[in-house]
Amino acid sequence: MKRKWSIGIPDDEFIRGKVPMTKQEIRILTIAKACIKKGDMVLDVGAGTGSLSCEAAMQAAGDGGMVYAIERNPEGIGLIQANAEKFGLDNIRIIQAEAPDGMDGLPELDAVIIGGSGSHLEPILDRVGGLLKTGGRLVLNCITVQTLMQCLNYMRASELYKYETVQVQVNRWEQVGGYDMAKAANPVFIVACEKIK
Repeated sequence: MKRKWSIGIPDDEFIRGKVPMTKQEIRILTIAKACIKKGDMVLDVGAGTGSLSCEAAMQAAGDGGMVYAIERNPEGIGLIQANAEKFGLDNIRIIQAEAPDGMDGLPELDAVIIGGSGSHLEPILDRVGGLLKTGGRLVLNCITVQTLMQCLNYMRASELYKYETVQVQVNRWEQVGGYDMAKAANPVFIVACEKIK
């Protein structure tokens, strides 16, 4: 019998390669900010290993809920499929494309997560604006200051969203001999938006 996971699957449970993966603590906050419910239609842009896609699929499962995972890297495509199979998720549809390509034909969306934009953030956001329902949630995880500022400038200029931004810095403690020492992970800026019109 497969274990039933709730939000926050441990990182070492995912099948990983050389593709970047959103870490557990950031996934927890991202999924919480996305407010994904049973039956929701969700888009994960720059899905990487599929860690966020899997977490989102667990929340959306039932009543036709579906996660569309867009990833350009062939290794990532294989990892998303392998992780979906590992966790027994049949509500993830994988799209191999570099967004905004691959977004044609998607249904109206309840939530969108953007973890990677491949230098195409503005056209992705333009396309998302036409797909996301009013009241839907858009969550962006920004690693670099440049991506953060591009996102914030877009949101300030847009009348579609209200938004909030948080910076998250996680330190994990490791045993070093007889001591416990902090090992810092890279800070992440999470921009959580609600479509208001």
